[in-house]
Amino acid sequence: MAHRLSLREAAENIRQRKLSSVELVQALHTRIRKIEPKLEAFLHDDFDLAVKQAAQRDAQPADGPLHGVPVAIKDNISSAGRPCTCASMMLKDYVAPYDATVIRKLETAGAVVFGRLNMDEFAMGSSTENSAFQKTKNPWDLARIPGGSSGGAAAAVAADECFGALGSDTGGSIRQPAAFCGCVGLKPTYGRVSRFGLVAFASSLDQIGPVTKTAYDSALLLNAISGVDPMDSSSLPQPVPDYTKYLGRDIKGLKLGLPKEYFIEGLDPRVKQVIDQAIRHFGSLGAKLVEISLPQTPHAVATYYVIATAEASSNLARYDGVRYGLRTEKPGDVLDMYFRTRAEGFGPEVKRRIILGTYVLSSGYYDAYYLRAQKVRTLIRRDFEKAFTQCDAILTPTSPTVAFKFGEKTDDPLQMYLADIYTIAVNLAGICGISVPCGFVEKPARLPVGLQILGPAFGEPIILQVAHAYEQSTPWHLEKPNL
Repeated sequence: MAHRLSLREAAENIRQRKLSSVELVQALHTRIRKIEPKLEAFLHDDFDLAVKQAAQRDAQPADGPLHGVPVAIKDNISSAGRPCTCASMMLKDYVAPYDATVIRKLETAGAVVFGRLNMDEFAMGSSTENSAFQKTKNPWDLARIPGGSSGGAAAAVAADECFGALGSDTGGSIRQPAAFCGCVGLKPTYGRVSRFGLVAFASSLDQIGPVTKTAYDSALLLNAISGVDPMDSSSLPQPVPDYTKYLGRDIKGLKLGLPKEYFIEGLDPRVKQVIDQAIRHFGSLGAKLVEISLPQTPHAVATYYVIATAEASSNLARYDGVRYGLRTEKPGDVLDMYFRTRAEGFGPEVKRRIILGTYVLSSGYYDAYYLRAQKVRTLIRRDFEKAFTQCDAILTPTSPTVAFKFGEKTDDPLQMYLADIYTIAVNLAGICGISVPCGFVEKPARLPVGLQILGPAFGEPIILQVAHAYEQSTPWHLEKPNL
């Protein structure tokens, strides 16, 4: 049953020599072989490589905080010698030639990098249905999606196929699947974690973060991967505290904001009922609940899909069949090579976003769309800055619904985009947020609900403190899907 351990428990077992790193890797591999045919969370498991690395860890003193603990990686984060496909035909044969900064930091902390997790192609999606290779299932109901784009990471963590994982969050891609799968997902402040080695989607929004079983595990992983990096000019030289030191502190007297714009029509009544119960629980813990306003919230989705698609259009221009990735066979000329390579390599959703992004950046439309969206983004950030003068953290639903069935929203991209309505403003503002399990909707299936806790820029200590206090006084993080 070693696969059921939390990241913290796995690290303690190794430190106390109750388990070896090799035993942990083998326990996970046994678990993966048993349930992966049903779940399909991993694109590659790297088992042989992981065993070798684990054996090296076992031969060394246990000095790092994650010494010998296997951590799985979303397939858009470069790890030298391993595939990095971004779940796209464009990069199906690509092998990363270097390590992302977060990979180096994990290994410095003693972790064993283990496996490559499925995702929406180039991180563009909210359901992991856009993967070119397979459809990851939700471990609570295999007929439903796990969320996206880090759906493989959330499903693998929830199903005990890994002790923790790294995902990426551009508009909710860590928090939303964590909510749908009943685990913890943390999106750090923009600039807190280096993006060097993360395959770019929207560079001003992307951020790497942990997907874990508990808030404490998120703090452990965040400790390991945070900090300024000379290879990423957007990473910020803020000191990195030990986030675990903030856990266990009383939240009595903390002011928790409830944005009135987040509790309106469109929120599933069943989800609202669970969220309301969680909010009342915070009151019983002694927190002060205050109503706040984030008036620009109705404009967040439109703003996000202008800025994100514009940056995606620019970033994905590099996949042209010349330097790396797919190249179409026997092109007639260079233009034919460009057209056919991109037509064959990209899936429908990626093409849709490239076209949208190219349009909003085009001559005559730049000012009307992209420039205006950047101005609204500033207003959204100011909303949060004002709100945090009135409260210490903000409580919201992570998603307006529970996990939906496969195919339910694929024919209606707008409905799919609205699945991220509560998460995207966080990326636009550059602040931090965490999703924690807060209960279940019981019908038509028993499905997890996520509570989102938002903090100001570099407010990770406060959101982890609040998340941990809630988690330790409720049973939801202990619930396991029946696989």
